[in-house]
Amino acid sequence: MLQLPYLTSDLAPIGGRIKERIEDFLVEELPLYPPSGQGEHIYLFVEKKNLSTMQMVHALSRHFNVKRDAVGFAGMKDKFAITRQVVSIHAPGKTADDFPMIRNDRITVLWADQHVNKLRLGHLAGNRFSIRIRGVRMTDVLRANQVLQRLARQGVPNFAGEQRFGNRLNNHRLGRAMILRDWRGLLDELLGPDPDFPHLNHDARAAYARGEFSAALDAFPVACRHERIALHVLETGGSPEKAVRAIDFAQRKFWFTSLQSWIFNHCLAQRMAAGNFDRFVEGDLAMKLDNGALFAVTAQDLADPTLAQRLERFEISPTGPLWGSKVMRAAHRAGDDELRALRDAGLTPEALEEAARQLGHAMTGDRRPNRIPLRFPEIEAGMDEHGEYVRCAFELPPGAFATVVMREIMKNDAITEPEAETD
Repeated sequence: MLQLPYLTSDLAPIGGRIKERIEDFLVEELPLYPPSGQGEHIYLFVEKKNLSTMQMVHALSRHFNVKRDAVGFAGMKDKFAITRQVVSIHAPGKTADDFPMIRNDRITVLWADQHVNKLRLGHLAGNRFSIRIRGVRMTDVLRANQVLQRLARQGVPNFAGEQRFGNRLNNHRLGRAMILRDWRGLLDELLGPDPDFPHLNHDARAAYARGEFSAALDAFPVACRHERIALHVLETGGSPEKAVRAIDFAQRKFWFTSLQSWIFNHCLAQRMAAGNFDRFVEGDLAMKLDNGALFAVTAQDLADPTLAQRLERFEISPTGPLWGSKVMRAAHRAGDDELRALRDAGLTPEALEEAARQLGHAMTGDRRPNRIPLRFPEIEAGMDEHGEYVRCAFELPPGAFATVVMREIMKNDAITEPEAETD
């Protein structure tokens, strides 16, 4: 996995753990607009606990007796957390009062209304987070506050968080193998032994490595749905390519988007190393953060002081690529740096563009801002029946990862064990 740099490397870490308890990680969606009070879509503001977004969607589709694509949502939310978000249910001619109360101990409806359109991904203003760090001392709040205030002033490097890459942090490698049509390599990555996670499905992965597909199928738990689908094809004599193509199309697209995110992270890490992640270079594509519009940055623009002023006010940001079939490319120095990051992954724009076309119109590609604002930071120290904690709260734009902020505060991978003393 790519080792990401810290923006606040000069500020000391506090270590600790997050998501130790469900109630330690709270997320509240900030709606982009209020419902109008009329229309074919029921809008619900729901609180879910220890439930993924798609598990919630399935539960709501069953309750309202609608297809899953009749349920809309603006953003994917963490599973191991308490999250509040708006969802829409397409139920023409009906309101929430026409249905019985939802009886699910992990879903609570906080309010209901009507609106004219379905909620779609990105239809939110942002998210408010409240996160407790455990395994720390209350006095660590002072160091944590230094980091949080620095990020509020300077902006947050907009890395895709680790959860984007799956439980074994390898979704991007699966995506790369798929693009290169390395079907056997993809299956080895998906099903074979993993030295980084040696105890995860050890018996099943060892059986696959021995070519014992039936034994591997029996050993993988039911929850490993994609692994079992591929093994079933292999067990019946199917080719590696056929086994990969039997896996859900949505999952294969997710592998591709994970690779997009990994390449973006690589580009952003390079810019941080060069000291210009929060400044423009010639050829950059700048994004207006209020509406996502892009414009090219020329040498003449760089000489205009208003560009730097807009950057300082968090109105605009340099961007990096989420490669796809029609992604806008940077030019000059910025474009050269992005192509270098792609080559470092052993890929070409043409290979990514062809794979994106095969995966469908949703894989056209995009640009992602390198830097995002962190707004309304709050921090406090406390103690409860589970021990001391430091609580951090802040708002981030849509698509940003709170774990990237917490990583800057905790810096767990920068903490080294002290050497043993010797006489």
